[in-house]
Amino acid sequence: MARFLIRRLLQMVLVVFVLSVMLFLWLRALPGGTVSAILGERATPETRAALTKALGLDEPIWVQYGKFLWRALHGDFGTSTRVLPGADALDIFLTRLPATIELSAFALVFAVALGIPLGYVAARRANSPVDSGLVILSLVGVAVPVFFLAFFLKYQFAVDHNWFPVSGRQDNLSCTRITNFFVLDGLLTRELDCSASALKHLVLPSIALGTIPFAVIFRITRASVLDVLGEDYVRTAESKGLTARVVRGRHVLRNAMLPVVTTIGLQTGLLLAGAVLTEKVFNWGGIGNALADAFQYRDYSVLQILILAAALIYVVINLLVDISYAIIDPRVRTR
Repeated sequence: MARFLIRRLLQMVLVVFVLSVMLFLWLRALPGGTVSAILGERATPETRAALTKALGLDEPIWVQYGKFLWRALHGDFGTSTRVLPGADALDIFLTRLPATIELSAFALVFAVALGIPLGYVAARRANSPVDSGLVILSLVGVAVPVFFLAFFLKYQFAVDHNWFPVSGRQDNLSCTRITNFFVLDGLLTRELDCSASALKHLVLPSIALGTIPFAVIFRITRASVLDVLGEDYVRTAESKGLTARVVRGRHVLRNAMLPVVTTIGLQTGLLLAGAVLTEKVFNWGGIGNALADAFQYRDYSVLQILILAAALIYVVINLLVDISYAIIDPRVRTR
């Protein structure tokens, strides 16, 4: 297990390093560049030359990357120029992260709570009208673009019927902030109206963000359960007279969950790293919204930390999935 873990950790470090190089080179190849983004229309040849020298952009690219890497290892990713002028880029990320985690967690709960049970039901009733209907539902979930679904839910249930809030994370209440996880803060401080407001704001964006993970988890669960139901040990267990509950829990679901666990882990990483469109539609205020603003305003310091952090989150979650998979199935450790 130790060798497996060391190997995965080394792979993770290598992936993050290669991505940091690619990101560094890509940002400096964008049209306009950092100097134009900061100076804007006020740029003159003299001010451009002075700022280029001040930022070290006149040095060889490998020297620039070395300094960037050294500062990044010490937690210095620069200062925001447009998203929140003058603010530390790392502080922007840490401030926005709880909002994205909260949204992603509820979206994942929605996806798992529906995907696994419905996938199992569809597999147990394979080729029936119930199975066909659920498969069609999952295909619609994958086919509908996230931004379209987000706008549709927002218009139908927030604008038209006024059942849910249009945007934001919470109503304008005097709520105590402890962790910046609004639902949790309300529970910790016993301000239940704050938690209720935060939960109400979470409904629509969680459904919009969780629809694709739901469809993926449903399809993987269905396929995995179908494979397990055809195994000899399941038929043997049923022929021995074991109850359906024992066969379902001990023999079917336990063995069918291996690929599902992997899928859930990967979808978690994708949710945390890819909530840009949903956050933008609902003005959520997480790292996805900040990433969209950073692209729009060419705020390169914020772009660097947000993209690297999103990649790191995805890689770490993938590592945790590999470890859990190795614990569940020891054969994985030898591969």
